Amino acid sequence: MEKRRKNFVVIGGGLAGLACTMKLCEAKAQVTLVSYQAVKRSHSVCAQGGINAAINSKGEGDSPDIHFYDTVKGGDFLANQPLVRDMCFQAPAIIHLMDRLGVAFNRSPEGHLEFRRFGGTLYSRTAFAGATTGQQLLYALDEQVRRYEHDGQVTKLEWHEYLEAVIDHDGVCRGAVLNDLRTGDIFTVGGDAVVLATGGPAQVYGRSTGSTVCTGAAATSAYLQGAKYGNAEFIQIHPTAIPGHDKLRLMSESARGEGGRIWVPKTPGDARPPREIPEAERYFFLEENYPLFGNLVPRDVASREIYDIVFNKKMGVAGESMVYLDLTHQSREFLDNRLGGIIDIYEKFTGDDPREVPMKIFPAVHYSMGGLWTDYQDDGNGLIDHQSPRNQMTSITGLFAAGEADYQYHGGNRLGANSLLSCIYTGLMMGPGLIQYAKNQNKVFENVESQVFEKAVNKWKDRFSKIKSMQGRENPYDLHQELGETMMEHVLIVRENAKLEKALTLIDDIETRFADVRCLDTTHWANPTPSFINQLNAMIHLSRIITLGALQRNEFRGAHYKPDFDLKQPSDFDPHEYVDYMEQKNYDEVPEDTFPDGHMAYMKRFESNNEEWLKTTIAHFDEGKPHISYEPVDTSIVPPRPRKYD
Repeated sequence: MEKRRKNFVVIGGGLAGLACTMKLCEAKAQVTLVSYQAVKRSHSVCAQGGINAAINSKGEGDSPDIHFYDTVKGGDFLANQPLVRDMCFQAPAIIHLMDRLGVAFNRSPEGHLEFRRFGGTLYSRTAFAGATTGQQLLYALDEQVRRYEHDGQVTKLEWHEYLEAVIDHDGVCRGAVLNDLRTGDIFTVGGDAVVLATGGPAQVYGRSTGSTVCTGAAATSAYLQGAKYGNAEFIQIHPTAIPGHDKLRLMSESARGEGGRIWVPKTPGDARPPREIPEAERYFFLEENYPLFGNLVPRDVASREIYDIVFNKKMGVAGESMVYLDLTHQSREFLDNRLGGIIDIYEKFTGDDPREVPMKIFPAVHYSMGGLWTDYQDDGNGLIDHQSPRNQMTSITGLFAAGEADYQYHGGNRLGANSLLSCIYTGLMMGPGLIQYAKNQNKVFENVESQVFEKAVNKWKDRFSKIKSMQGRENPYDLHQELGETMMEHVLIVRENAKLEKALTLIDDIETRFADVRCLDTTHWANPTPSFINQLNAMIHLSRIITLGALQRNEFRGAHYKPDFDLKQPSDFDPHEYVDYMEQKNYDEVPEDTFPDGHMAYMKRFESNNEEWLKTTIAHFDEGKPHISYEPVDTSIVPPRPRKYD
């Protein structure tokens, strides 16, 4: 008798989804791979600068433990440490795996893998394929999945939208409800488990570096079904993007990793062409304020500094909300070899050649550190038990999340080039646990009552029928633009409680007006409007928990910057003082004169703030509204301490 094959549904054709699919197929499982668009157009292709791994090929003394420390420090110690440490220890093997799969990484003259620096570290740790690293990684994984598709293990459903998990009477996920975007057909696919690898929610902010498909609707759908959502308020603002009216196009951190310098004229309003401004009359503010890390401070730090230069000091380029990112001191050959992809993008959309003219950039919404809450099982030694079915499972049994769709790994701020790593890592790491979960089920999805699947389909057919019949006065695309403008104005780099409260009022108003939307196109064939209206509803819900989480978190941590709660770190403070302070405190009361003036008071403020706020925000949807609670963070490996980058 033929043994039943394990069967999984993976939603998302980016790095996390493809890596998970490949790992499941290696274990002889069947996979239905669902993608909102062609897999090769998944948003992972937009990642530019590289992927981190502490291989220490340049003999700088780097190690996975240092990579781990840089990551948890960069995230302001808000990430569960066993997961982060395991990811950093697996990173070298992941780089070598991708190299063997054919990724065209840049090489040194000797033929070794080349590495460059990225923000938040002092080591050359970032492997890269020019400035199109995400694309090369995705294409390599896609080739592997295509092999399994050819062999019949993978059924690929491109241009299909995930609507909701199929949950049985026991609260267990048994499959997914899908929408064929070409035909409008709504149907279910059963599986032993469902994996959401559906990316981030950048479109909640309207204009961002994210693709138009990055609405966060799939993860929000799980949240609306009862799944916990973690740290929604932590939204990363990338310091360097091309300002634009339609969207904001990323200029990778790799530009600074390859020597790019950020500056503004020292004289506010100086309208001279940048090449005519002598270096002595340029203000390299990151280099001056952070001499140790310079232009490669973490993204949250750089974004706040640029904001301060433009809005507080009024020193933006020619009085506008822009600063210069300058690569003109590098040779054309060097730039084409290392950064060709982003240079082409800048030249195409602005008409200026970055090889000859400094780029004009400004921060942009880029990434969500928050996402669906997921579980894990450590091995007792500071790493992860890769066989555990708990790994990456949401609070809904049988529903898993991976990549940017989950909240683990990055805490309050993500270091550049850790995103591609976390996506591939989660996809690979969760594979064995998914197999174990499928083995241990007391009921397989084929034996679940057919009415469970029929009810799920009928619910969504009815919902889309009602959406198509909406004939109100509101244009859904205008409402989305208004939502984005609300979030950009009130819930961005600098956060104030009064503005956050106003944002919640405006979001409530947008939700009320959503009921009066007009479905502009009611045809059945290849009609994106009903799908967009459904996603707009999800974005409204997600914007509310982002804003509510930000309002309730009265502190300054990572990308969540509330000036009213800045602890005012002394300029001459050394974070090692805090480690000494905590050690001495374990034995006895620490005399006030043990540390320089003002340092003891600051450390007490920091300690008190961590006691109250070093915890994960959990949003849970119940009775039609969000409820916010908190849970502790595992800081068992490295004690938290103040961040400092100068």
